[in-house]
Amino acid sequence: MASTRSRNAVPEQLGFDGMPERLFVCTPSKLGAYADCPRRYRYSYVDRPTPPKGPPWAHNSMGASVHTALKNWYALPLDRRAPGALPTLLKSTWVREGYRDVDQERAVYEAALRWLETYVATLDPQDEPLGVERVVATKTAVLAFNGRADRIDSRAGADGAEAVIVDYKTGRSGLDADDARGSQALALYAYAAQRVFRRPCHRVELHHLPTGTVAVHEHTEESLARQVSRAENTARDIMAAEKAVAAGSDPDVEFPTNPGALCSWCDFRRSCPAGLEAVEKSPWTAVEHLST
Repeated sequence: MASTRSRNAVPEQLGFDGMPERLFVCTPSKLGAYADCPRRYRYSYVDRPTPPKGPPWAHNSMGASVHTALKNWYALPLDRRAPGALPTLLKSTWVREGYRDVDQERAVYEAALRWLETYVATLDPQDEPLGVERVVATKTAVLAFNGRADRIDSRAGADGAEAVIVDYKTGRSGLDADDARGSQALALYAYAAQRVFRRPCHRVELHHLPTGTVAVHEHTEESLARQVSRAENTARDIMAAEKAVAAGSDPDVEFPTNPGALCSWCDFRRSCPAGLEAVEKSPWTAVEHLST
């Protein structure tokens, strides 16, 4: 007679061989943090509690203020979209952190307002973007990507309406087509926007408000695919490092430092051995030229 299985026998656990790997959830800043310095990525996204950060940066405060003012400008009714609306918009959401003193803050505010008024004067208030501060998201075999684009325009293309990625810049000057071409963030926004809006999106633009210049690159499907592949490779490196740490490897080995000029500007400089060797920057250093 065939034997029966004991009621107390432990059933054999089903294996998970062949199950798909989990997707790596990411934003452009998350990928960029690892590309710049794996140690900075670890401090930002892996270590808990997060190591203490340094003081806020004035240039980040100014940049955030300008971006918010432009977002709110597009939220106005059409008849109020004019340069004259900007003082109220900028003042109402001005971020005050990081400045040396009130005089420097006032000088930076006045410079930012001039940039905004000059820039908005070049815009057609009747043009409604596809999105302002719009989140676009997509998935690949490796990534679950999402990111917030400053602006996504709708423009006429050779074969109909196309989407165009616009990114505002308030920092260093000298941006050119190579900067637009090499920006992984802009390429990923374009790749995702094609899928969200179901229209071509190949043109990416960097709008540098202090100089009024626009750096442009026209991607192809092939160049977008290369940037996506590059992002996937970064994600694989991150997941491998995280798995190794979870298995007991030394976090300092799996997430090494990448010493360089960026160390002086790192939020975690005081927590990092390599950062401590870098020249310390004052929180207002990057905007100092605007107040002299």
